[in-house]
Amino acid sequence: MHTNFQDLNCWKMCNQLKELIRTEVLPSLPKEERYDLHSQILRSSRSTTANIAEGWGRYHYKENIKFLYISRGSVAEVLDHALEAKQCGYINQELLNSIRSHCEDCIRLINGYISYLKKAL
Repeated sequence: MHTNFQDLNCWKMCNQLKELIRTEVLPSLPKEERYDLHSQILRSSRSTTANIAEGWGRYHYKENIKFLYISRGSVAEVLDHALEAKQCGYINQELLNSIRSHCEDCIRLINGYISYLKKAL
């Protein structure tokens, strides 16, 4: 069993996604997006790891799984915001492809953890 949520591979991958958003996407957004797209993509990227952490801290696996579903939804939201950023010309296709790949890895790992927890019920 993991002694800390930071040991979870799904948390590690989501943290990498969050860092990619922080370092590569946010600086490329124009000032007029500061309270719109900037805020939305930052909050959704933070939600990916925060919900994994919160679920890990819950007593029952069923509660943990509920938060993992929320985290998975936040990963999808990050991708949607990245698609918007690309459509608006704020990021290039290469960065969008990297974000998409990270999102797919996050979802795969979250799904794997959900399956593990369901088997343990």
